[in-house]
Amino acid sequence: METNDGVRHHRGRPSAAWERDGGSHLAERGQDVRETIADVERNRKTLVVYSEDPSTDIADEFETKNVTVRYNRLRGVGPDEFLVIRDRDGFKGAIGLTSLREFLTPPVRVPWSDEFDPSAFRDLLALLDRTLFSSFDRRQMLATSREFEDRAWRVGEGTLHVGFQSLSAFRAQTDVYRRLARETTLDVHIYGRADWQPPRIRNTTYRARKTGEIGSVWFIVYDGGGDDRQKCALVAEERDEGRFFGFWTYDPSTVDDLRTHLERTYG
Repeated sequence: METNDGVRHHRGRPSAAWERDGGSHLAERGQDVRETIADVERNRKTLVVYSEDPSTDIADEFETKNVTVRYNRLRGVGPDEFLVIRDRDGFKGAIGLTSLREFLTPPVRVPWSDEFDPSAFRDLLALLDRTLFSSFDRRQMLATSREFEDRAWRVGEGTLHVGFQSLSAFRAQTDVYRRLARETTLDVHIYGRADWQPPRIRNTTYRARKTGEIGSVWFIVYDGGGDDRQKCALVAEERDEGRFFGFWTYDPSTVDDLRTHLERTYG
């Protein structure tokens, strides 16, 4: 395929393709990324914190329009304080507050690191599926993205759509994505404002934009390599400087909707 910049892109060859503003304006589009966040806002959840000290602010990360946070004093609970998640269908699960604090302040490691243990992290993500967070910072966003990159690396095939808001923000991630390209057959698409010219990476297409949602949203959408059980997505909008509002999900239909929007809108 030849892009507007005249660069041909072929899977399996060590080259990158560029695609700038344009896209398919005739294709039928589903919800965009910000509309998907708004849709999740309409599905309410309740977080109940059981603690000796009900003034704890640990749930503030999730106190949004779709999340009601309640505090119940539980004398004698000591270090075993916990959080219960409920939605319209009832009880979803419980998380120890110590584990949740670790989750909210995670180290950022590459997916293949010997120190990277995605299992516990993944369990927490699954429990909080489609729960809006309201004040994640860039470090938390990157650490959460690592779980989905790890999943794509382990499966080793499929399509991975990643938006870092600007292509210059991708600069620090190039070594990670070079290794993903070297060790998998993933078809990777990187989105961002056209403020930097990234290097050529095998099986990687850059989709640069000057305007629109791409500059204000951070996302990673993995199609699971054809396996619904492996599908996952993280989407967030930067509503305040350095603070993100959004959600993650393992729901196959939500992942499919996001992937369809990205492919129909941006090529």
